[in-house]
Amino acid sequence: MLTVLTITTVALGLPLTYTAWLWVEDITRTDLRGRLDRIAMEVITQEQLDGQVHGGLDIRTVRPLVPKDGKLTIVYPTPQDSASRIDIGADEVPDPLMESLAMGTSASLRLEVPSGPMHAKQRQAVAAVALAVLASLGAAVAVAVVTARRVADPLRDVAARAARLAMGDFRPDPRRHGISELDRVSDVLDSATVEIAGRLQREHALVADVSHQLRSRLTAVRLRLDELSTHPDPEVVHEAEEAMAQVDRLTEAIDDLVRASRDEDAADRDPIPVMDELRGVVAEWRLPFSEEGRALVLTGDRTLRAPITAQRLREAVAVLVDNALMHGGGTCTVSVRTVRPGTDREPLVCVEVADEGEGVRDELAPHIFDRGFSAGGSTGVGLALARALIEADGGRLELQRRRPALFAVFLGASTPRSSSNAVIAEPR
Repeated sequence: MLTVLTITTVALGLPLTYTAWLWVEDITRTDLRGRLDRIAMEVITQEQLDGQVHGGLDIRTVRPLVPKDGKLTIVYPTPQDSASRIDIGADEVPDPLMESLAMGTSASLRLEVPSGPMHAKQRQAVAAVALAVLASLGAAVAVAVVTARRVADPLRDVAARAARLAMGDFRPDPRRHGISELDRVSDVLDSATVEIAGRLQREHALVADVSHQLRSRLTAVRLRLDELSTHPDPEVVHEAEEAMAQVDRLTEAIDDLVRASRDEDAADRDPIPVMDELRGVVAEWRLPFSEEGRALVLTGDRTLRAPITAQRLREAVAVLVDNALMHGGGTCTVSVRTVRPGTDREPLVCVEVADEGEGVRDELAPHIFDRGFSAGGSTGVGLALARALIEADGGRLELQRRRPALFAVFLGASTPRSSSNAVIAEPR
């Protein structure tokens, strides 16, 4: 709006200024022509009274018609093809503005006045026009600002309300702004608030019910395994104890995930040692890899820390390791390092899971994180769940390389440096 107003003001102001400049000059010249007409009438009148062509002009009757600091020149023709002239007024006019009048065979008149006063009036007229233009521009700007704020302030309110909704604030807002489109958006936000709050409540209740049922079933499984731990065969006892350990870890994972689902404030979490959390994941999956004749390696900087939920990190990396076991080949390497996305940005902790298999086909890569999409007959939930777990804590999961496959998890870094921050590799 301000740009349009400025362009309009310039487009109208410049011609108006030029018109005012010419208008003052036209008034001045009109005044001079009027004086010349009156002087011509006086000269003709005196000639008729005296009966002379020239020489009998009474200057006293003409002088009042000559402007101050002006000069009147009357030129009379003579029979000898020469001319006689009479000068009335100033001897010389600096930078003169002239008007002439021909009286046929009687005489010719020329009136000169200084152009300085006219230029001064022209500048005053231009200044008056400029002030009027600026005043109109100021009024237009004030109207534009008021109008823009009338639209912008409600937009900011609606945007802030949408931001609060995204942050989990489901309080209704009865304010309306008198703009039908924005009021419609507010009505939609009210409906969305009720719907989202209801869905979250139902999901939390479902999570609580499912976790309770799972814990109950796991408790029953553990009791049966506990009975097997009294078996006389040492191998059966060993397997029962290993199975009970798996049940305990699964129960703990369920409890952690339930707690994490109720705690969405990832920004205020204390950083955790990434390598220490991943060491248990690698240890748990090392046996399945060895049964397939493959190796699972953990390597990286053990001092790196990141503000993320430990259980979410373990579950996401476990999904990536499982994906490497099911669809990859060769050695699977889990590495932890720092990356710097830019010179003016903070470094990130990067957890990479890579294998030596055939990788991801080009037609599958764009959809690999889509929920329900799978090229290997699985449910298609794992990678989508892993990405959701990482993004829930403000991280990012990407397929960095297709052949061989390399998945990267980017986390906010918190890296206290010391002399013991050497990169280490866990034994296979």
